[in-house]
Amino acid sequence: MSNIAQQRRNGRIVRHRRVRKKIHGTAARPRLAVYRTNKHISVQVIDDDAGSTLVAASTTEAELRSGNGSSTAAASKIGALVAQRAKAAGITQVVLDRKSTRLNSSHT
Repeated sequence: MSNIAQQRRNGRIVRHRRVRKKIHGTAARPRLAVYRTNKHISVQVIDDDAGSTLVAASTTEAELRSGNGSSTAAASKIGALVAQRAKAAGITQVVLDRKSTRLNSSHT
């Protein structure tokens, strides 16, 4: 790995640790982790105290697999699906784990 690539990787790891040390999911308010690739979007609701995933949704699931999995429409479907599953599990509040990225309307 070149020196520049190693510096970028180390910087990304440092940013991720800085964000994660401030965010912790509990049973009352679990952590909402969003993972985005060029092709798919995955969302998990995680209880860090128990170390388990409570609710998950992804564009790789059979009913959501058609079309572009990383589009804004796909993200809306995933958001609605994870909200529906979270309500069914009795979860009303979450804390957003944005990782080291900025998740806002100008970047989606």
